[in-house]
Amino acid sequence: MKVTIVLVEPEYQMNIGFVARAMKNFGVRELILVNPPELTGEAYKFAMHAGDILENAKTVKTLDEALKMVDVAVGTSGISGKVYLPDRTPISPEEFAKRAFLYGGKIGVFFGRESRGLSNAELEKMDFTVTIPTSDEYPIMNLSHAVAVILYEIYRQRVKAEMPMEENRHLRRATRGEKDVLVKYWGELLETLNYPKDPVRRKYFILMFRRVIGRSFIYAREIYSLYGPLRLAIERLKRCEDDKH
Repeated sequence: MKVTIVLVEPEYQMNIGFVARAMKNFGVRELILVNPPELTGEAYKFAMHAGDILENAKTVKTLDEALKMVDVAVGTSGISGKVYLPDRTPISPEEFAKRAFLYGGKIGVFFGRESRGLSNAELEKMDFTVTIPTSDEYPIMNLSHAVAVILYEIYRQRVKAEMPMEENRHLRRATRGEKDVLVKYWGELLETLNYPKDPVRRKYFILMFRRVIGRSFIYAREIYSLYGPLRLAIERLKRCEDDKH
C-alpha cells in the first residue's frame, strides 16, 4: 500500500509547506498538486526539512489527470452527507486507515481548496469520502491539520498491523479501471431495468454502488466474478425487451 497526498487547487503557500512537513513526519513522500500557485520560498520556509517533498511534487492541471495517477481515490470533506448526498457520506479516518492496509496499490487522498474544499461534482469522482469528526461549533479544519490527522491514523495502523499477509500474496487488488467497469455494468443494469424510474435517484444508486465497491478494497478475482452475471443479466433483459417487440 502506497499513500499519495493530492492537493486540489491549494491557495496558500504556507499550507502547502505545512502539508509537506506533515507528510515527512509520517513517512509519506509523494505529493501531487492540481493547478497550484507557483511554489516560492514561502512554501519551502514552512516545509522546514521537508523541502525535498516540494521539489519532487508532481504538478497537473486537472483533477482527472490526478485521478489517473492512483488506484483508489479517497475524497475528504468537512461536511457529512445526508441520505441523498452519497458523495458526502463518509467513513472515519480510523476506519479508512484500517481498510487501507488491506490494499497493495496506490491510494490517493484528495484534499480540496482551503476556501471551499472539494465540490460535489469532484467528490462524485472519488471511490469514497473520509471526514474527520470535529465539533459542530467549528467543524472545518485547517488543510495541513486535516492531512496530519489522516496520516497519523495511517501511520498508527502501520505500526500496529505491519506484518506479512502470506495467504493474500497471490491475490491482486482490483485497479481503479477494473472497478470503473463494474460500476458501468451496474449502471447499464439499472438503465435496462429502468429502475429507479427517476433518473436523479438512479444516479444516486450508481454513486452508492461506487462507494460500496470503493470501501471494500475488492480483489481483481472478485471483480471479474461479478462482471459475468451482470453482463448476462443485461443481455437477457435486453433480449426479453426485443422479444416483446
